[in-house]
Parts: sequence; structure tokens; C-alpha cells
Amino acid sequence: MIELDAIVIGAGMSGMYQLHLLRGLGLTVQALEAGSEVGGTWYWNRYPGCRFDSESYSYCFSFDEEMLQEWDWSEHFAPQPETFAYLRRVADKLDLRKDIRFATRVVSAHWDEADGRWVVRCDDGYAVRAKYLVTAIGILSIPVIPDFPGRGSFAGASFHTSDWPRGGIDLSGKRVAVVGTGATGIQVIQEVAKIAGHLTVVQKEPNWSKPLCNAPIAPDEMADIKARYADIFESCRSSDAGFLHNWDPRSTSDVSDAEREAFYEQKYGERGFAFWLSNFADLSVDEKAARLASDFLARKIRERVTDPETAEKLIPTDHLFGTRRVPMETGYYEVFNQPNVDLVDVNADPLRAITPGGMTFDSGFVPLDVIIYATGFDAVRGAFDRIEIMGQSGLTLREKWDDGPVTFLGLQSHGFPNFFMIVGPHSGATFCNVPRCAEQNVEFIADLVGHMERRGLARCEATVAAEQDWTKQVLDQADLLLAGKTNSWFTGINHNIAGRNERKMLLYTLGQQFFLQVCRETVEQDYRGFDMAPARSAA
Repeated sequence: MIELDAIVIGAGMSGMYQLHLLRGLGLTVQALEAGSEVGGTWYWNRYPGCRFDSESYSYCFSFDEEMLQEWDWSEHFAPQPETFAYLRRVADKLDLRKDIRFATRVVSAHWDEADGRWVVRCDDGYAVRAKYLVTAIGILSIPVIPDFPGRGSFAGASFHTSDWPRGGIDLSGKRVAVVGTGATGIQVIQEVAKIAGHLTVVQKEPNWSKPLCNAPIAPDEMADIKARYADIFESCRSSDAGFLHNWDPRSTSDVSDAEREAFYEQKYGERGFAFWLSNFADLSVDEKAARLASDFLARKIRERVTDPETAEKLIPTDHLFGTRRVPMETGYYEVFNQPNVDLVDVNADPLRAITPGGMTFDSGFVPLDVIIYATGFDAVRGAFDRIEIMGQSGLTLREKWDDGPVTFLGLQSHGFPNFFMIVGPHSGATFCNVPRCAEQNVEFIADLVGHMERRGLARCEATVAAEQDWTKQVLDQADLLLAGKTNSWFTGINHNIAGRNERKMLLYTLGQQFFLQVCRETVEQDYRGFDMAPARSAA
């Protein structure tokens, strides 16, 4: 069995950076990646319309000035092929592939208490041992398709958006159904509607969506961005969620109706998440504030969709704006004005069965050539549940988290020594511009490992008190937020997965500044909350 110092599971953005930093400590490291290339999210998701909804220049790696200066982004919100090319370029520049084993899916990781090592086994029989184990497995990496009656009988092409055919698929003139109207569904619907002969959108829960306001980046604008990268990253660090957007300090009630309407109109026309994350400061906690923002967006939908009945179907009634992940769109609502597009609301017109030739609803049969499932993911903890991660005393992480995740800083869980999570449950990188906050996770882990190596420490484990206190803070804060009272993947609700109907916040919602402060204090107090110990003396 191969012996290493550290194993990183996943070679997306976080895993790539963690591999780079751990190698920089002089450790022997290997990343294990299920795909055939680097990129993570941007490797797996290749559906039409897939792109950033964080500004491109806020999403990229910040640690290498030379890379920042030599890469040009073509759009404010880059499409997937460009992002995938960027990440491959980073892998080339840092020579990462030599320490990545591709096409390798981890099935188990067991802690060997006697030797103080993790034993990791993969689906192809490959096995490796290491002192440190780091997961970089993503919060939206395990696709879910509901078990619709007759799903397996469909004779045409069908697939989840994250499993888009690698060789592409020609949808021109085809009869296509897209199932789901979340963030991914909205992106793919916009593009498929342009080429399909007929598109049937199958919707269960509409989502509040705001214009992306994307645009090309001209050469002189890119030059200006390159000159301002330090300021851009500082703006992200000083914001509440790592974005180039931060709350307006006023409350909704501080302004007149006319001023509020003008403010909403301004934010509606700004790029990206501006209407969500630079709205009035009480949007996330005050129901009246969220209701007013929702009413504004509802009026916009009614203005943009010509058929009043269809417009009403596209307006959410089960949640307020900002309480779920907000999809970005470009002409999404106008799609439903096209004669080749139909919207089926399964609440009013249930899906009875999928047959070899299409879908049968209460209202009748819809013939189809292709079914695209944009039905989401087993969010946050799903990728952890797919690996048998066994710590001390034979306890698995899945068993420990049976009633919900328990972590310290989202980075470690007691009973699993030397096991670190990037963007783990309740991490400061979950409700955040993930690359910005995940970089902090990666650097924290690398610094902690370096601290252990310099001091000759053999093991590190979150204390029970630290993880109980952290988990309580996260859940208590969630109770104060409208999002914490809403059914969504944020709160662990997924009606497409049996048993996922108990609301318990999976994200961290206390704001980036508090998380960074706690992390700083943890380090300053000699890693308070982590129990570290030297190697045992030989008998």
C-alpha cells in the first residue's frame, strides 16, 4: 500500500489549491479525482448556459499575481468552457497533474488508530495511507433524480444536467423536456428554448430570479481589472459573503415608498447578486422587507411574461425572495412567450408517468425525444455520505451526523483526527462566494498542518466542546433568519430524497467577518478548539 503524508479527495478549485499548498510544505501529497481532468464543478457541469453568477474576476484564484495578469476573462460572468480552460491552465502552470490520480472514486476512508493514519480505498482497488486526509468534494456534487414512475422506460436520451453527454447532443428541432426550474434549470432552459423544436418545462417550485446583466469585457476594461485585483479581493474580504456586493446599511423602512422603488429598480439593473446581497440590511431577517422585495420582482415577472396565467405560475408562493439560493437569468421569463415553449406546473397538473415515448400528465400525453433533469443535488453533506468515513471506535461520519452535521468551523468533527474538510457543513465558505472563502479554508488547513509538522505533532482533532459551541451558534443564528425558516437545500430539505424533510441549517450564516475573526482568534490562542498531541512513544 502506498504511504503518503497527505491525501486530498477532489481536484476542483479547492483541491487544486490544497494540493499546491501542502506540496509547498514539503509533504508527499496525492489528490484523488473521480473525473478525468481537474475542474470539479466546471468539469462535470457542461450543459448549455452553464456559467458563473459571481463576477469572473472575483471567482478566480488570488494567490498568484502572475496568473492574474496573464489570464483575460471575456465576460463579466464567464461561461463554463472558459472557466474549465482557466483551471486547466492553472494545473499546467503549477504542474499539479503529476500528483493527481484521475478516474478514481473514493469509496472509504478509515482511521487506523494504532498507526495514526488514514487508509483510503477506491472503487478500482487502489489503496493509500496517509497522516492527513482533506476532502475537497464540493457542496453540490452529488446529482439527484427523483424516482418518477416509469423513468427507466424512456426510449430517448435522458440525463441529469451534471452528466451532460461529453460528446454533446444535438437538440435542434427535438421535442425536449427540462425538469426543474432552479438555478441550473433556468440556465439550461434559456439555451434549449433557442434550438428545440418544442420545449416542455416541468416545474414543481418556481424560484425568484434576477437578471444577470452580463456583458463582454473589452481589452481596456480587462486591463483596468488587472490593475485593481488587489482592491477587488479586498472588497470581497470585507463583505459579508465574499462577493463584490454588500448590504446597504439602511433598513427597508428607512426610505419612502418612492425611494424604495427607485432603489429596487437600480439594483435590478446591476450585475449579478446586487439585488440580493446589496439590498437593504433587513432583507434577510424582516418578513415585511422580504415581502416588499418579492412584490417588486413579482411585478417584473408579470411585465415580462405576456400570458397572465403563465406569469402567475412563475411567481413563488412558498418562499420569500432571498430565503433560497437566487438564480440569475438572461431572458428567462421571455422564453415563456415563445410559441415553442410550454410550462407544466405539476402542482396543478401532476406527472403521472414517464413512458417510452414521453411524459403523461393529468392533462394528457407529451411526446418527447429528450428529457433533461435539472433536479438538483444532495447538497452539502451528500458527497460525505457517499464515502464510508470511519473515525475512532468504528464510528462513521454518516452515523455521527444522523441528526445533522456537527463540526468546528466546518473544518473538523470530533472523533475524526487529522481529517479536514474544505467547505464542510457550517463552514464559512458555504454561504459565500465559494472560491474566495474556500481559499481561506485551504490556507487555514495548510497553516495548521504546517504548525503540526514544525512542532512534531501527530494528531489534531476538534474538541467536543468546540464543535458543540460552534454548531449551536450556527443553528441559533439560522433561527433568526428567514432562510432558516424556509424549506430549501440550505436547510437540508430535499423532497427528491427520502427522509430529507427535517429542517436544519447546513450552511454558515453569521457572515464572513465573524468567521474570519473566530479563525484568527483560534490561531492566536494556539489553535484553541483543536486538541493536538505528539506521536506516542515506542513501547
